Amino acid sequence: MKLLLRVFADPAAAMSDILDRGSLLFASLAVLAVSFLLTRWEFAFSFYTPLLTLAVVYVPGTLLLSKLIAGLGGGLGSVFQRDYAPLLTCTGMAWTAANLPLLLVAWLVPAPLTLYVIGVAYLYFAVLMVFAVRTVFGTENRIAVAVVALSWIPLLAAAFLAGPLRFLFGWIASPFFLFYAYYFLGGELGNLGAGLRSRQNFHRMLQAAAVNPHDGEAQYQLGLIYQQRRQYTEAVQRFQNAVAIDPTHTDAHFQLGRIAREQGRLPDALAQFQMVLDQDERHSQSEILRELGAMYITVRQYEDARQMLADYVERRAYDPEGLYYYGQALEGLNRLAEARDLYNRAVEADRTAPRYRRRITARWSRLAQKAASRMA
Repeated sequence: MKLLLRVFADPAAAMSDILDRGSLLFASLAVLAVSFLLTRWEFAFSFYTPLLTLAVVYVPGTLLLSKLIAGLGGGLGSVFQRDYAPLLTCTGMAWTAANLPLLLVAWLVPAPLTLYVIGVAYLYFAVLMVFAVRTVFGTENRIAVAVVALSWIPLLAAAFLAGPLRFLFGWIASPFFLFYAYYFLGGELGNLGAGLRSRQNFHRMLQAAAVNPHDGEAQYQLGLIYQQRRQYTEAVQRFQNAVAIDPTHTDAHFQLGRIAREQGRLPDALAQFQMVLDQDERHSQSEILRELGAMYITVRQYEDARQMLADYVERRAYDPEGLYYYGQALEGLNRLAEARDLYNRAVEADRTAPRYRRRITARWSRLAQKAASRMA
């Protein structure tokens, strides 16, 4: 219940806490309770319809869209097994939080205005779902917004099948079906929650290990979890704890530098990256050179950027991101023919990349094409 109430105050942190401590059973019961109370005020659905719609239509559709747009790792089956229960739990809590105010509205607002309030409630639900998608999948804000904006497509498709679905939902919700489903498919149904349980068990294990004041790796792993959820304040704190325990923890310094660069704290980023460079210039497949080069481009130190990126491209000649940054550095030095060649190489590297990588590298290909066309 505390997690549900926290959704109103701090949805980003609440979604993260739901992944760590939430319950799929509580989220499902909360949806059923709110929908049951809403049906008593003549809302046109059976009390079990919202939960089944979320579980059977909306969440699978959102998973599929996230897979297509964000390029989630693994096949669709593994993504479903890993992320279905976490997303359904967050979605159930979001739906409950968005619809709780409707109970008060049903008492106070005249019937003609109820439809407008319902529209506001579902707009609020969409906002909460942006936080849910971003937290569960670790996507950028723009991708989370795109996924949620398109997530109504499965619902629209289901609307055309309203008659058959109403019959199907009524059949699924019958006590006899639930009994036999639990009896014969209990193990399979239990596996639906495996993704959420595995996340929570891993997080609890790391929290227990982090109690040890000498375990910097546990702090680092917790930092990665918060970084993936885009909770940068918590991530920075964990990475700082890791380097306080072990100043030679190169991975933690590298992630602190990346976060600082993304947040525009360039002196902090330079300090962290310099530590990484001093400890291991080939860290993370030499990506430290690419990060430093990108940072030097930001502050228009193009010659320094060129030196870093030349070494990086020599080691990783088919990374579109590194090739794009190298082209930017050469363009800043007014070496336009060489810059154009680097941009074209970035586009070609994306075209020849494995399919699973192209969802990541496509961004740099688009930027390189724009830069090349600008110089034509």
